[in-house]
Amino acid sequence: MMAFLFKSSAERGRIWSEAFARLLPDMQFRTWPEVSDAADIRYLAAWTVTRDLLEGLPNLEVLFSVGAGVDQLDLSQVPDHIQVVRMMEPGLTDGMVQYATFATLALHREMLDYRQAQADHRWAPRHLLPAGQRRVGVMGLGTLGTAVLGALRLFGFPLRGWSRSGGDVEGVEIFAGADALPAFLSGCDILICLLPLTDQTRGILCRKSFDLLPRGAGIINVGRGGHLMEHDLLSALDCGQLSGAVIDVLNTEPAAADHPFWSHPRILLTPHVASQTRDDSSVEVLIANIRRHQAGQPMQGQVDRSRGY
Repeated sequence: MMAFLFKSSAERGRIWSEAFARLLPDMQFRTWPEVSDAADIRYLAAWTVTRDLLEGLPNLEVLFSVGAGVDQLDLSQVPDHIQVVRMMEPGLTDGMVQYATFATLALHREMLDYRQAQADHRWAPRHLLPAGQRRVGVMGLGTLGTAVLGALRLFGFPLRGWSRSGGDVEGVEIFAGADALPAFLSGCDILICLLPLTDQTRGILCRKSFDLLPRGAGIINVGRGGHLMEHDLLSALDCGQLSGAVIDVLNTEPAAADHPFWSHPRILLTPHVASQTRDDSSVEVLIANIRRHQAGQPMQGQVDRSRGY
């Protein structure tokens, strides 16, 4: 019997198990650690895995990440014959678009200043800069980055996008490759990081990058905590090079009680909630991918090992 092994939250497991029974009844759904006959398992869904787990599944063909990224996985520990697939489902995109739009508007409308004014009991209106004069740049031109740019275009912001390989997004000035990064950053009044976390992008939000931004720019990190050099952000905020930051991801989560981001007046910190996988729609996407794999077709979200995403 062909089987699917699930290694994630109990509530998600309940919803996915019911969906498998309804949509893929010929495949047995098993929940870790109840593996039963490991030789039956062809598919595994998990957030993280160990070498011992993978070595104990001799016929495993596909590893599905239950999140949008795979940087939490050590791909060097995953045998080459196992295909790795990241989660792609509408709920992830919708949530990210909503959060990135909120964060951009919060920085554009200077809500950090109004938050401080409220705390100080000050009635302090600020000059409104038209959206057409606030340049917004997105790092990362995958599904999420492209969707965010599409939403922000409706507000009239001048938009630019950057990635290693570039792309083509309507109404967006595109920059590609490391050599184009300084020119891209120099025209971003608000910078949004939606990059995958790889060896090339780790620490990309650093003093060097901040110094290339226009003075008084704001940043939004909804990629991964590893993209941001936290001390460099604090220094850039304190000297006025940056005016504010919306941070949803940290190197260590949850943040320690004494983490300086909690109390910094120029930082809005949220607990990794920008985009969350919906249990109901995500299992439908996963089952559709299993059917593609069984039919010998490419799966959506299949990871290119050479790129790391």
